[in-house]
Amino acid sequence: MRLAHWRPLSETQIVRVKQIHYTAAMKTAVIPQVRVEPELRAQLDAVLTENETLSDFVETAVRRAVEHRRVQTAFHARGEAALEHYQRTGISHSAKDVFDSLQAKLDTRRKQVLG
Repeated sequence: MRLAHWRPLSETQIVRVKQIHYTAAMKTAVIPQVRVEPELRAQLDAVLTENETLSDFVETAVRRAVEHRRVQTAFHARGEAALEHYQRTGISHSAKDVFDSLQAKLDTRRKQVLG
């Protein structure tokens, strides 16, 4: 078989293939319809990329929002645990010490990456 007309996929096409692959093997559930003002719908239509459907856009937005909430919840839990640890032990670290430690880690990583 000749591939004379083969071209690499665009980023949009790759995303779509991944979505099809992901959804083909799973049972699906439906997200309820959301009513919006016509202006918002027009803005949404204006930002859809080539070959992107409204469903693609909504699914991506929902996935990102879920991930953001998951990260936010984990961050809050770590903060609560740190506060409880401080209240239990009285051990704390100054902001300067924390920032200095983070800067040292960043500097070390930059040296590894940049050589």
